[in-house]
Amino acid sequence: MNKAIIALGANIKPAENISQAKVIIARNHKKLAESSIVETQPIGYTQQPNFLNGTMLIETKLSRSELAKWLKQVEKQLGRVRTKNKNGPRTIDLDIVVWNNEIVDNDVYERDFLWNSVREVAPDISK
Repeated sequence: MNKAIIALGANIKPAENISQAKVIIARNHKKLAESSIVETQPIGYTQQPNFLNGTMLIETKLSRSELAKWLKQVEKQLGRVRTKNKNGPRTIDLDIVVWNNEIVDNDVYERDFLWNSVREVAPDISK
């Protein structure tokens, strides 16, 4: 079994979409922990509503690439439309940020709110 920390973020109906994403993820993988949800300012493109962000620690039989592909399908199911502006508004953003205790997304190093969420579900992780 693999362990993954998934970052969840949204600023279009954020509470509703994050809640739905958590349900879908927990229905398909073993949920080990979830962080608090925090409100954050948009990064890059600032002319949009604030985001809600958090993380989930799961256990999965999927490989990292299979899980990433599956998460993109969940995003699509929840109405995510990808545009040229990768920092624009979204219904949901689901990213693998830690894989088997290894940080695999540089955003963890660059965004304090994400680092804090990761530490909340996996206090033993170090940068």
